[in-house]
Amino acid sequence: MTTTPILIPTTWNVLFQALTDRRAVKATYHERLRIICPHALGWKNGHAKALVYQTAILDHQPNHDPQGWRSLFIDDIQNPTITNHQWHTAANYTPHTTGIDTLAAAIT
Repeated sequence: MTTTPILIPTTWNVLFQALTDRRAVKATYHERLRIICPHALGWKNGHAKALVYQTAILDHQPNHDPQGWRSLFIDDIQNPTITNHQWHTAANYTPHTTGIDTLAAAIT
């Protein structure tokens, strides 16, 4: 009997698909469960990064506003899953951010 290997999408691939389809992602970053909306992917000093609009921290602290722009190291994003949460952006969006030196993909 031959088995077919199970292909698990990489974090980059999940974020890229979400960016392309303008879908929100549920993922853990620095031990916090978050809802993020990817807007740009690229590299900063040789490390993969994502510019996201964060809409929620699901285990959030009451005195902390979870919404806003975040520049996240992709290697630190765990268990990303595309969700049916509403995709968000902000009027001040620009893919040209100090968080990413080399842009690979972005919402235009």
